[in-house]
Amino acid sequence: MAWTSHGTGRFRPEELGSLGDRCVLEEGVLVFNPSTIHLSDHVYVGHRTMLKGDTRGELRIGQGSWIGQDCFLHSAGGISIGERVGIGPRVMILTSTHAETPASAAILDAPLEFAPVEVAAGSDIGIGAILLPGARVGAGAQIGAGAVVTGTIPDGMIAAGVPARVLRARGEG
Repeated sequence: MAWTSHGTGRFRPEELGSLGDRCVLEEGVLVFNPSTIHLSDHVYVGHRTMLKGDTRGELRIGQGSWIGQDCFLHSAGGISIGERVGIGPRVMILTSTHAETPASAAILDAPLEFAPVEVAAGSDIGIGAILLPGARVGAGAQIGAGAVVTGTIPDGMIAAGVPARVLRARGEG
């Protein structure tokens, strides 16, 4: 197989699908397929974050959301981040995976499967957490540091662990 480059990730703000007022994109932010990326007003994107847009799905970040440094968001299956969401440093959000193949076949050659990821308004994703294809984090939910989210976390819940599981409702501490 002949590999090809995805490019440098350097972009001009006017290349984004949409860019709201007073957005901050810190130095070192890389953006691929910028026309598929939509940032609402007052979005912050931290240093060295990679927004890996894709022609197969869009990345939408809601008003007032904060994306920490060194994050990786790959939106081939679509990513929706609601308003006033906090995403900690080094969080990864992935929307594709390779289909399972027989043990004799290289996994790299398997077809890709896509599923969207949704992070609802007012939620918070802890440092180093990973959201896998099909994950949904409900409104006001809190995901612990290093958690791996594979399914749905209901509104207002605190979840942690690998895989992430609901520990309790917020405010029941």
